[in-house]
Amino acid sequence: MKPKSAGMTLIELMIVVAIVALLASIAVPSYRQYVLRANRTEATTALLQLAAAQEKFYLQNNTYAGNALIDDAPPAGLGLAATTERGHYTVAITAADAAGFSATATAAGAQAADSTCATFTINQAGARTATSTKCWQ
Repeated sequence: MKPKSAGMTLIELMIVVAIVALLASIAVPSYRQYVLRANRTEATTALLQLAAAQEKFYLQNNTYAGNALIDDAPPAGLGLAATTERGHYTVAITAADAAGFSATATAAGAQAADSTCATFTINQAGARTATSTKCWQ
């Protein structure tokens, strides 16, 4: 009678490693896309906060704040940071006067790989646009 083997052969181990590598090659890109989509909320939140701060500034000064006043404390400025909370987007006011404003959030750092939604914009009327039509959803 033949004795029982008490372990895995090299072939069995190589098959398991190949299966794990295949699963990882499918899962990692999907996860990366998910992370990029999740970070988009940072841009939309920052622009909506900027729009609310602009309206407060307008009520006090009868004009919208320019980019130079973005980080100045209220009532002289908006009191906001020029980057989003985790630094995935930079926020800038591209145009501002007594008639209106336009602000843009542009992807920065690792988020710049998100070419689908690289920029978001908002104006005084609340009109929101982005690189793709799916970005603000």
